[in-house]
Amino acid sequence: MRSIFSLSLAACLLASNMATADVSLLGGSELGSALNNSPPCCVIDGRKDLSRAKAPLPDALPYRPGMKINPTATVVVLADTDSEALRIAGLFEKQHPGKPILAVKGGLNGWLAATAAPACETGQPLQKLQSKKK
Repeated sequence: MRSIFSLSLAACLLASNMATADVSLLGGSELGSALNNSPPCCVIDGRKDLSRAKAPLPDALPYRPGMKINPTATVVVLADTDSEALRIAGLFEKQHPGKPILAVKGGLNGWLAATAAPACETGQPLQKLQSKKK
């Protein structure tokens, strides 16, 4: 009887964790695509103070323990390591179950790559400009 209860409890906990696991670790084109489809309401900078001082992100909110946010759209979390970004994103997911929360794969470099403006195309031009001779 006790083992059935333990098994049922474990199954319920597993199911509840799966139902609220809305944190995704994305980088590169996946992150860029996700941001194009759903622009973030806030970017949380979970990097260490020294990293933030060396390369500040003016529009990002510096993470601090106990931080409260009111997400109206996707929340994006970046940190010095992927595991730290996932940890911080998980804290916000617990505060706001069901809200889309993205952890940036690759930290600052991943964020900059995903948010960079597309480069001009290279290769053969579609047209060549020619002046009319007078």
